[in-house]
Amino acid sequence: MQAMDGDFIRIDAPEGGVQRLVAGFHGHAYDPHRHETYAIGVTRAGAQGFRYRGTGRVSHAGQIMVLHPDEMHDGRSEAAEGFVYHMVYIEPALVAAAGGIGGPLPFVPDAVLRDAAITTLLAEIYESFPAPLEPLERDAFVARLAELLRARSDSHAPERARDPIASTRLARVMAFIRECHADPIVSEDLERVAGLDRFEIARQFRRVNGTSPHRYLIGRRLEAARARILDGEPLAAVANRTGFADQSHMTRHFKARFGMTPGRFAALAASDGR
Repeated sequence: MQAMDGDFIRIDAPEGGVQRLVAGFHGHAYDPHRHETYAIGVTRAGAQGFRYRGTGRVSHAGQIMVLHPDEMHDGRSEAAEGFVYHMVYIEPALVAAAGGIGGPLPFVPDAVLRDAAITTLLAEIYESFPAPLEPLERDAFVARLAELLRARSDSHAPERARDPIASTRLARVMAFIRECHADPIVSEDLERVAGLDRFEIARQFRRVNGTSPHRYLIGRRLEAARARILDGEPLAAVANRTGFADQSHMTRHFKARFGMTPGRFAALAASDGR
């Protein structure tokens, strides 16, 4: 695959906690930002550099990137021809559920590596891009990815049995946030949905998802905002319809999550890569 002449982004709709992206850049790509998801990708052409966990990294064509939830990183080209990459974003709760245990989320110490199994897995789920993944295809991908991440993880903490009652309650909380993300949500709402106090919700939520309920809420609002931007809606209207106080509030969170402003994202999404 050859790098494109211009910068571009293509992204599918988040379905079942999984979202796929294809993008290409020259020079600066992303400001420092973080996701509440795992980000697993492959450099398809060129070379991309980024700072991650305090160290500069470079991923060349064919190499895999494994970025963990809530870890700050940026992005830039390390090659004159730019770079093209695929990246899949997966909610940590899916990885935890697929693992079938209550231990820590898998942590892969190498942010850049060569891994034939992960490369093959990513290639398989991009065969249909940008068409949506079939539910069974998505579930098989998550199960296999969780297996591969755990096999490569340096986390050896003792595993403990999952609490099915707590898992069910957290699932209700996550479903409520997804459904009501555009509305004001307060702790009392989550307590009513889960049947737990707010502090227990926060502890359990972070253990399973690697982030807080509030950051998860902001993430769902940003996903909705990005979808509306792709549909060509004005930015002020997008902010109003996705639960943000105003456009500046949305822009601040958008840049912190995606490493660019909503306006730049809209321009890249509209570009044909030339």
